[in-house]
Amino acid sequence: MGGGGQRRGDFFRSEQSEPHATRKEKILKAHPEVKQLMRHEPLTKYLVMLSVGAQVALSVFTLEWSWVAYLVVVYVVGATINHSLFLAIHELSHNLGFKKSEHNKLCGIIANLPIGIPYSITFKPYHMEHHRYQGEDGVDTDIPTALEAWLITKTSHSYLEHTVKKAVFMFFQIFAYAFRPMCVKPSLVPKDSWIALNWAVQIAFDLGMMYMFGIKVMLYFLLSTFFAGSIHPTAGHFIAEHYVMEGTAETYSYYGALNWLAYNVGYHNEHHDFPNIPWSNLPKLRKIAPEFYDDLPQCKSWPGAIFRYIFDDSISPLSRVKRSTLETNKSK
Repeated sequence: MGGGGQRRGDFFRSEQSEPHATRKEKILKAHPEVKQLMRHEPLTKYLVMLSVGAQVALSVFTLEWSWVAYLVVVYVVGATINHSLFLAIHELSHNLGFKKSEHNKLCGIIANLPIGIPYSITFKPYHMEHHRYQGEDGVDTDIPTALEAWLITKTSHSYLEHTVKKAVFMFFQIFAYAFRPMCVKPSLVPKDSWIALNWAVQIAFDLGMMYMFGIKVMLYFLLSTFFAGSIHPTAGHFIAEHYVMEGTAETYSYYGALNWLAYNVGYHNEHHDFPNIPWSNLPKLRKIAPEFYDDLPQCKSWPGAIFRYIFDDSISPLSRVKRSTLETNKSK
């Protein structure tokens, strides 16, 4: 055995409700002025347009580049921008970009364009469940499945095997985040005109770009998306947010510079406490109520979270809190 600690044999189990609703009540009681932070952020739409325009331009400008230069730009610039667009869609799923829900959906469909595969409309219902029932077994699809835990951890017979499996998972983790929700709860896939519009606009964009510039533009978009969800500095937030790294804390905030590229998603305790506060006001929330946040366990580095996930034998897909209090919550 090596690399940090004893390997877990099961998820962290809890019969307690998720912690964010309780802390929200306490903060509002102590600092009612926090309500003034609850609004939409007009800047979001401009950042989305800038990001989409940059990706479209780069997909064309790099067509004749050497493969080495091309892949460097895809990883360093393209993946970073597409990851930022992932998080723009996250903001818009909370209706934080515009006052009207339909405007947020339309902007999300535009933000989706350089990602190459339509998902912005599908994302919202799953993400709302993650907030509403954090950690609920079979409901919160952000949690790795028992199959993932078995394949990666329970069938590993050595530290080296476990480490290699976790590294492979991290490299391909975008596929887990793409397919896990639909496999666990296919009933949440929306069946309305919005998902049809998402698909129609995305397919038209993809075909139009390939018609004008060739198939390599789609390679740029899809590789950017793949690396954005792979072993990439910004993708560290997938691990940093809810994997239990210290004690039994199940949500962690990160306050470093990468938040500038990620719509402050690192302020994750703050976001879960107040999902109706936009990215631009989350640092203000922490400043208003530091007594509620400064002493919570924090993630110091997103790349460091990836490194620890891979090389610390005690961290695995099982390092998540699962609870089965859904029926209790519903009856309240």
